[in-house]
Parts: sequence; C-alpha cells; structure tokens
Amino acid sequence: MTSSPDWLSRYESGQRDQVWHELRGLGSRVRESEWAGEAQLVCDEMARRARHNVEVLVERLSEDGYRFHTNDDEQAPVPAHIPPTPAASAYAAWLRQRFDAVPMTLLSWLRIVGDVWLVGTHPKWPTSAAADPLVIELEGARLPGEPMREYVEEEWAEWLDRRTDDPGTAGLFELPVAPDRLHKDNTSGGSPYGIVLPDDCADGMFTWETPMPFVSYLNWVFRNGGFPWSSGEQGQWDVRFRLAGDMLPL
Repeated sequence: MTSSPDWLSRYESGQRDQVWHELRGLGSRVRESEWAGEAQLVCDEMARRARHNVEVLVERLSEDGYRFHTNDDEQAPVPAHIPPTPAASAYAAWLRQRFDAVPMTLLSWLRIVGDVWLVGTHPKWPTSAAADPLVIELEGARLPGEPMREYVEEEWAEWLDRRTDDPGTAGLFELPVAPDRLHKDNTSGGSPYGIVLPDDCADGMFTWETPMPFVSYLNWVFRNGGFPWSSGEQGQWDVRFRLAGDMLPL
C-alpha cells in the first residue's frame, strides 16, 4: 500500500468485510505500517458496536424475565455485563507485557466492552443454556482480587512446560475466555474457548469447535441473538428472532 487505506471511514460506511479482509491480509505487518493507529481505530469502533449489541441483548433478555446465573447446580445470579473497570487498562498492559503480541480486537474488547455472561434460563426457552450463550470474560471483573491474571499465569506456565516436555503436541497457547458450550449448560465438556496468543495481527483467532477470526465469531453470535447453537427446542426460534433484531454488524 502506498496511499492511506482509509479503513475507518470505509468501515463506518459499510465496507466492513473488505476492511477486515485487508487488515487480516497484512498479518503482523499491520503493526509495522504507518496505519497501525488507524487499524486500532477500526478495532475500537468494532468494540463500540459490539458493546451496543451486548447492552441491547441484556436489556431484551431482562425484559423477558431471563435469569442470568452460574453454570452449575446452584444457579447463583450473575451480572450479565460488567463494563471495563479502571483496572482494565492495566490488565491490557499486562497482557501485552506477558505475551508481547496481543490482537488489536482483543485489546479493544477488554478496554471498551468488558465482561459478558449470557448463561442463564429463559422463561419461554428452558434449554437456552444449551444454545451456547455468549460469554467473553477477559478481565474477570465479577471475581474478587486478580484471579484472571493468576489463572492466565498458571495456564501459560503449564503450556510452557508441555512445550518443553513434548513440543510436537503442545500446540498453540490459547488464552481462555469462556467455558465451552457443554460447560455453559452444566455438563461435562471440553476445553475452554480461547484466543490464540501471542498474535500481533489486527484480529485474533477465536478457538472453539471451529476456529475462526474473533470478529467473525462475534458476528455469527450476534446474528443469532447471542445464542448461536440450536438447542432443538420449539420455543427458541421466536426468542432468537426477536433478540437478533437490529444487531449491528461488526
């Protein structure tokens, strides 16, 4: 590129797919270019739109009488959305220090969106927790102290040990951000959903049953009203259709 790509204005005008294609195509070079700042602006605007969607979903679910609760037998109440706390920026800086390279979209979510937990039960859709409700908990704000930082440190140390003992099977490190869809439904399941680190691209790789770019995953979730997995229950379709109305594409 020899001229300004004008990513932000193009993104805001609706050329979102093209902009993400260009940003992802640059890979790690997005950090080296003179437009790294504008790439971050696009990621920040993505996060602002995502926060809008989250707030709309929480409002609509609350109006429906949805109970946001833990994914266990106790089903204790859980706040559905905790905006970034004053500690979010420090945690973002710690992630960059620990992993050197962190995707711009991940940092934007941490600084602008906050923690989201849509696990719960809908009065007209008893199996809603089986539909893989959106959970992205980066800061761990609903837990006391700094448990998320401690948890990540432990996971990172274990992964480094595996890489030393058996580098052929260690794979990539995945920053845990959510329980998998079975654990969300209080069922024994697999590994947590995560984001691959280190990664100095604009958008990160979200790892779940079908790894995909983080923004692609979020768009898929919002298109389905925050519940992307079909639970096979008759009452789910009307609920999801209403929840998904007017979601902003990222």
